Amino acid sequence: MSHSPRPLIGITTSDAKSRIAWWFDWFAIWRHGGRPQRLSPSRPVPSHLDGLIIGGGDDIQAHLYDDEVRLDVRVDPQRDELELELLERFIPEGTPTLGICRGAQLINVHLGGTLDPDIYTTHEGLKRRRTVLPRKTVDIVADSQLYRILEVTWCRINSLHHQAVQKTGRGIEIVARDRDGLVQGIESREHDFLMGVQWHPEWLIFNRPQQRLIRALVDAAHRHRD
Repeated sequence: MSHSPRPLIGITTSDAKSRIAWWFDWFAIWRHGGRPQRLSPSRPVPSHLDGLIIGGGDDIQAHLYDDEVRLDVRVDPQRDELELELLERFIPEGTPTLGICRGAQLINVHLGGTLDPDIYTTHEGLKRRRTVLPRKTVDIVADSQLYRILEVTWCRINSLHHQAVQKTGRGIEIVARDRDGLVQGIESREHDFLMGVQWHPEWLIFNRPQQRLIRALVDAAHRHRD
């Protein structure tokens, strides 16, 4: 049990993550009362976590969701392995878990779901929107946990992905889609706090609904620890 008043939140990254991107992760958790801990393939995992973020990054290996391997994408097999082990260990303990971008996809894959490996190939005429600015509109399912946290029926988000959740995993519900119909938010019916968003709330530091999402994770981690 931690003696710090701040709950310990593990955040997964690649070993090569830039300092600026990590600063946004660190700041998002710290400002809402958490104690961020970087987790990557070369770092030891602590014996206990109060909360977990599966962060953004490279594509997930296609064989993990029975898809064809593509040679033109970047993957990080050691990171996939680390994150699947973390989910295997901490989800059964009820550890509050948030997936961000790639992390949402990985949670779905862990629970037996599949991914659309390239939304631009499968959705003809889809506009390429790759931006850290909130330029895309997402509709939130009323009465979902995500809706109760964000307190909005729609919001503007950033977009850095070219993969998306396709078939949902065990107990997973789709709770947000963008105006093109692509899955942008998922949550588990079977856990108190297991959800994923396809965007990066940690970069939207002045956006109140997105900050409520980070704060909700830290609050859930507080309760889990106590």
